[in-house]
Amino acid sequence: MKKLRFHHLKPTPGSTKQKLRKGRGESGKRGKTAGRGTKGTGARKTVPAYFEGGQIPLYRRIPKVRGIGNAAKMSYVVVNVSELEEKNLEGEVTPDILREMGLTRKKGLVKILGDGEITKKIDLKIHAISEVAKSKIESAGGTVEIINE
Repeated sequence: MKKLRFHHLKPTPGSTKQKLRKGRGESGKRGKTAGRGTKGTGARKTVPAYFEGGQIPLYRRIPKVRGIGNAAKMSYVVVNVSELEEKNLEGEVTPDILREMGLTRKKGLVKILGDGEITKKIDLKIHAISEVAKSKIESAGGTVEIINE
């Protein structure tokens, strides 16, 4: 039995194709223009895929900045009344206490919204509050004071 050597190996029949030989005479299948059509930049040199034929390209048509933000806009971190009930908060509650309890994740102004119910008496000192939340806290026997920082 013959020993199998590296030079004996060859690809499986049909697994490889011959390279297309373009531009080999006008009588051949891919002669003359060699599959590039006629005239123009594409027939003469390699054109990048992002080239759009001379019109303003997409990356220049789309503006970088869509307007300027409102510097006077007030943004609040929102806490619902139901979250105050879940944490069993009683007595005086300030934004710092809410941060310590993990109800607000970042610095900034805090606003209380009226989603949920509350049964405990809370003395709330907060930046902003909705009318619904204010009525729920006051009906539970609490007070609301708006603070400015």
